[in-house]
Amino acid sequence: MAVVHTPDRSTASVGVALIIAGVVLLAMLTLYLVGFDQGAVSRTGMYMHELMHDGRHLLGLPCH
Repeated sequence: MAVVHTPDRSTASVGVALIIAGVVLLAMLTLYLVGFDQGAVSRTGMYMHELMHDGRHLLGLPCH
């Protein structure tokens, strides 16, 4: 009887989990920069705020 080697699924699932965690982290950072940053993180002063101003009102996020 031949021994069948199956791939280790735990290694693949860890890789997928890391990719998903990276995408979620990037999405949360983008949401923060667009929705709430007042220049503290982006270091662009009010440039990011003014660039996203109408979008903030459209999404109902606090702006002023």
